[in-house]
Amino acid sequence: MTNKATYDDVNLILRLYDMRREEKLRAARLWFVMNFKPKTKDEYMKLIETPEANASFRQSVSYWDMVASFVTSGVLNEELFFQSNRELLLFWLRLKPIVKEAREFQKDPNTWKNLETVAEAYAKHLGPDVSAAFAARVAG
Repeated sequence: MTNKATYDDVNLILRLYDMRREEKLRAARLWFVMNFKPKTKDEYMKLIETPEANASFRQSVSYWDMVASFVTSGVLNEELFFQSNRELLLFWLRLKPIVKEAREFQKDPNTWKNLETVAEAYAKHLGPDVSAAFAARVAG
């Protein structure tokens, strides 16, 4: 660990937790966890074709990408974040099979880049055995 967590880090973690408890974001995250398991861009597009599903996808994924941006920018202590936010890794593992196609389709090589960066660091932090076991449980 390079930097010690601060009270500001703790306060930000608590604010992010409060955001996760908000009814619409909670429902969006639940939709993602229960439904989002595509292996191709076409499966992804089909999953988000209804306005409700599209909104749930965008809200939940943009939340975790935003949170990851706090870590990648150095605003939020990575070690403290890793202690209580494993859901971010679940989101990445579900997005990972389609990320290359999604980036090509959107013509944006940085789509979900913060999420990828933090999730890959999180997996490394957990170690290969724990990371592989978690990936197997959430792969879908």
